[in-house]
Amino acid sequence: MEARAYLRGLRITPRKVKIVLDLIRNKPVGTAVGILQNTPKAASEPLLKLVKSAAANAENNHGMDPSKLYVKECFVGPARVMKRMMPRARGSADIILKRSSNITMVLAEKE
Repeated sequence: MEARAYLRGLRITPRKVKIVLDLIRNKPVGTAVGILQNTPKAASEPLLKLVKSAAANAENNHGMDPSKLYVKECFVGPARVMKRMMPRARGSADIILKRSSNITMVLAEKE
């Protein structure tokens, strides 16, 4: 049995989120929460909320034991990209891409 939680449209680039996700992959939920609380990255706060949400989904919707949960899968993909212009010399312009992330968190029970 698996419990899933999604976070759509987070305004942090997928590259920055992936660094934090690599820290908590295949860890028990309690350890993952501790790692996220002590990681000084911008992505750790929304990911902490997402892990807690997935754990609540597992407990309330699927009747899983919270003490046996671990992060089975967690991955990030690109979401919408906001395109902005920055004026440059001699009347030209550069495009600035403001990237967003879609994150999926899957929790499962240890056997």
